[in-house]
Amino acid sequence: MTYQTHQFCDEPTVRDAAQKAALAIPPVWPLTTSVAVNPFLGQSSEGLAQTAARLDRITGTAVTMPAEWYIQRFETGQITRDDIDTALQGVKTKDLPDVDAVLKAAQQHQSETLPCVADLATDHSGTDWPGILADRMGVWAGGFFDQGQALWSANDGQSIWDAWRSFAAHDLTPEILGLSGFAEHVTALPRSAEIALTQSVQRLGLSPEGLETYFHQQLMKLGGWAQYARHHQWQADLAGTPDHGMRDLLATQLVWQVAILDQYDDALAQDWAEICAKHATPLTVTPAQRALGILQTAADYAQQRTLAEKLVAPVENAPVDRAKVQAVFCIDVRSEVFRRAFEAQDKGVQTLGFAGFFGLAAQHHDFASDVPENRLPVLLNPGVHSVSGTDWHSHQDRTARITARATRAWGRFKLAAVSSFAFVEATGPIYVGKLIRDVFGLSGNKAPDAPKPRLTTELTLDQQVDAAETILGAMSLTKDFARIVMIAGHGANVTNNPHASALHCGACGGHSGEVNARLLAALLNDPGVRKGLQDRGITVPADTLFIGALHDTTTDQVTLYDGDQLTDNHRDDLAALRDWLGAAAKIARSERALTLPRAENQEDVAKRALNWAELRPEWGLAGCSAFIAAPRHRTTGRDLGGQSFLHSYNWQSDTDFKVLELIMTAPVVVASWISLQYYGSTVAPDVFGGGNKLLHNVTGGIGVIEGNGGTLRAGLPWQSVHDGETYQHDPLRLSVLIEAPRDAMNTILEKHPDVRELFDNGWLHLFAMDQDGHMAWRYAGDLTWVAFNQVDQNQTAAKAA
Repeated sequence: MTYQTHQFCDEPTVRDAAQKAALAIPPVWPLTTSVAVNPFLGQSSEGLAQTAARLDRITGTAVTMPAEWYIQRFETGQITRDDIDTALQGVKTKDLPDVDAVLKAAQQHQSETLPCVADLATDHSGTDWPGILADRMGVWAGGFFDQGQALWSANDGQSIWDAWRSFAAHDLTPEILGLSGFAEHVTALPRSAEIALTQSVQRLGLSPEGLETYFHQQLMKLGGWAQYARHHQWQADLAGTPDHGMRDLLATQLVWQVAILDQYDDALAQDWAEICAKHATPLTVTPAQRALGILQTAADYAQQRTLAEKLVAPVENAPVDRAKVQAVFCIDVRSEVFRRAFEAQDKGVQTLGFAGFFGLAAQHHDFASDVPENRLPVLLNPGVHSVSGTDWHSHQDRTARITARATRAWGRFKLAAVSSFAFVEATGPIYVGKLIRDVFGLSGNKAPDAPKPRLTTELTLDQQVDAAETILGAMSLTKDFARIVMIAGHGANVTNNPHASALHCGACGGHSGEVNARLLAALLNDPGVRKGLQDRGITVPADTLFIGALHDTTTDQVTLYDGDQLTDNHRDDLAALRDWLGAAAKIARSERALTLPRAENQEDVAKRALNWAELRPEWGLAGCSAFIAAPRHRTTGRDLGGQSFLHSYNWQSDTDFKVLELIMTAPVVVASWISLQYYGSTVAPDVFGGGNKLLHNVTGGIGVIEGNGGTLRAGLPWQSVHDGETYQHDPLRLSVLIEAPRDAMNTILEKHPDVRELFDNGWLHLFAMDQDGHMAWRYAGDLTWVAFNQVDQNQTAAKAA
């Protein structure tokens, strides 16, 4: 087939536009290591209203809730007229002079999405070309990206472009459904994806100005497949290697559009030319889009008022001479519930918060496994290596390894695409008893029983001391050590849940956190390390014992790995600790039972982990709305409702503000990804959500589709944010509260523009706490601050909206 060309765009122009479009797509990690990702990652350089205009043009994607959601809260008093008026300051236009005008304009919002060629062809012919395209791309991509679910691989090392051309040239389905000569069309394509992309752009008649939103649209239509390719690009960028997968995927989409345009050229030419012209026009924010952004900011302000009131309310925090137990938990919002219950057991119990990988960026080989697991934030590369198990030569260890490997192989056989059906037929009756026990929670929750992990990286003693000093400093734990210091990672014990890793620790790369906790405990118990710390001014008492632990967020059981250490001198301490942990677990489960469907009491909560039919074993991080970096006594005794990330931080001991820089550039960013993933999955579930769990099928071992084909679904399932009647997550932008000097925070924001733009463009709110732990100053953008509850009329509301 010969292309009809138009001299609109050359290869460099197309290449640059394709690279920019790729960066507008958020990555998605495979199910085994899934972590929360900000779906608006590629739009952080612009505000909410501008993003609304962009995504509305591309796919009709909402970036706020419908107007009715805000109006209902306004009518019930949750959002006040003052909240809206404050949000309105600085963004007044002739169209939005006052609060009433904002409310009226928001209700008049209408989507103005631009159709693509396939959409126009569907309107003309009645054939669902977008659906056909999604189906054929899904069939191909599921095989190409497969990570071992299939018994044979469809990927023999080819690029995306070469593999797709080979598939599409032999796929007769499009022609059977009416796309004449498609296989011939594909066969005639250039071997170079870049050349094919440029030729397709010219055939479509796109101008350079229209490429930005058109390319973005085509990648968005691929849904999770584009996001998974973006993940590959992300990993390649971390490794410093090139990756052209996103460009290749984009080329496949344009080839489809060209083929459809050729099929219906006479009927579509005029309409398509008008669409191309509209893509070339600058994005314009409508009054309705701006009004919805203002209402969203008002909703954020309402939540901030409530949080400020909780922090002002007096509580009794009686100091003790020496804590009996210090427990370091992950900053995860689920830990807030348990920490509060745990501290209530005894005045000698203190808790701290720190990112759940505990400063050890470990690549770990699990027991009897050759597969490396990156138990670290996805923003980082591994810094150390570890392995579970210590003695390859003992009979006991060899037997355990053989058993573990056989169990994994049996599990793989049960789930394989072919053998799974035979397995059910042959052995299904044997499992009837187990299924019944699991459904009614009669099997018990078995605690993890894994061999002790150990570092395999050859770190010198000085390097180990460096690591220990840095980690303890970042925890604000450099003095007044208790006899027992528990390092508690967290994980989620669930059954038959493809999204299980999303409930684990995001800071551990979607794995549970016990490995990092146990590694850190071993490091801090090492006599040589303690001697080195003492030489540097950190004295750990001889009677202080560090213990690794795992907090199961589904059952609130805490497993102590006290077998890793010699504990003869701490038997009574550990006995008391276990009693306190057990009592705290009952309190935490009782609190969680109030919101979980069909959970009448704390016993019901514990059973959910075993139920293979349970759609909501726990709520995960639903409800997250705040991040607080301050000494724990600022929040001790305050019921924050499991909605706040809590990071321990004492700025007076952070002389060079290196810890503050670490907090603002790592944990805050990770928390923003979590918060905005929940936000996106709530306001735009069809685009940024994971779909309906009842319809999910795992594909390629990497993600889920709804039904038997189509687009990969990324984001959170609907059941993770909604209980069937009401939302369980209020879509609010994260409020970050830090007790530190404003000048120090400004210096860090100046140094890290990627972090600064999250605050300057309103994706996050930043507050400085005063010497009393109250919300005193609001960041107003452009490195300026205003007193809390005041607004810089030229900046704050304009950025946030």
